[in-house]
Amino acid sequence: MKLRTILIATAVAAVAIPASVQAHRQWMLPSMTVISGEGDDVWITVDAAVSNDLFYFEHQPMRADISVMLPDGTSGEVKNKAQGRYRTTFDVQIQKRGTYKIFYASEGVMGTYKLNGEEKRLPRGTTAATLASAIPAGATDVRTTTSSNRNEIFVTAGEPTTTVFRPTGKGIELVPVTHPNDLIVGEDATFQFLLDGKPASGLTVTVIPGGIRYRDQLNQQDLTTDADGKVMVKWGEPGMYWINVTTPRAAREEGAPPAPGGRRASYVTTLEVMAP
Repeated sequence: MKLRTILIATAVAAVAIPASVQAHRQWMLPSMTVISGEGDDVWITVDAAVSNDLFYFEHQPMRADISVMLPDGTSGEVKNKAQGRYRTTFDVQIQKRGTYKIFYASEGVMGTYKLNGEEKRLPRGTTAATLASAIPAGATDVRTTTSSNRNEIFVTAGEPTTTVFRPTGKGIELVPVTHPNDLIVGEDATFQFLLDGKPASGLTVTVIPGGIRYRDQLNQQDLTTDADGKVMVKWGEPGMYWINVTTPRAAREEGAPPAPGGRRASYVTTLEVMAP
C-alpha cells in the first residue's frame, strides 16, 4: 500500500508540473555549508549531477572541471573526484576559516554563417579567442551569440567572509547583500547579480526548494532583478534551494539562427536555508 501511494503521488506530481519546467537541471550539493571548525580532519563532500528531480541522481553526472577558491582568494584543490553513472562526487578539505567558493565557469560562442550559399554552424567549442579562425574567408551573414555559464556553491567555516565574491567581470555573478551562508527561514534575503561586471536589471531568477520528488507542487518562485540588479527572496521552509539566474531570451522562431550580437548567460547555485 505504501509503494502504491508513492507511485500515485509521483504520477500526480508529474502531471501538476508543466512540461516546460521539467527540463534537466544541473546542480552541486555540498554535504554541509556551515562548519564550526577547520583543520586537517575537516572535509566536505559534494555531489554534482544533472537531473529532473532536484538533488536526486537519475539522469547523468556533471562533467566539468571544478575549481576551489579559498577564503583568502587563492586557489584550492578538489580531491578524491570520481564519476559514476548518475553523479560526480569530490571532496574539499576545510583548512582555513572563512567562506570557500566551489565552482566552474565556461564561455563560448554559438552561431552560423554562409559560405558559397550554404549555411553552416560554428564548430562546437568555439570561444571569443578562436572565433576569428573558426569563420573561413569569404563567409557572409555571420550571426553569433556569446554565452557564459557559471555554477557555484559556498561553504563557510566560522564567520562568513566576502573575498570569494570579488567579481571577475565575466558572465552572471552573485554579490551578497545577504551572505549565502547566513540564510534563515523568516528572514528575507537580498542578492545582487552582475552581468559582465555591471548590475543587471531584468534577469530572470528561478528559486526552487529541493525535494520536489515528494510533493505535488513545485513551489517555484519566479523573480526578476530590479534596476540595481537586486532581488529579494522569501524562504518558505528550511532546506536546500536551487537558484537559477538567466538573461532573458529574445523571442524568435524555432530553428531560426540567433540574432547578431546576442548575449546569453546563466548562473546556478545551491543554498541552504536554516530553521530559525
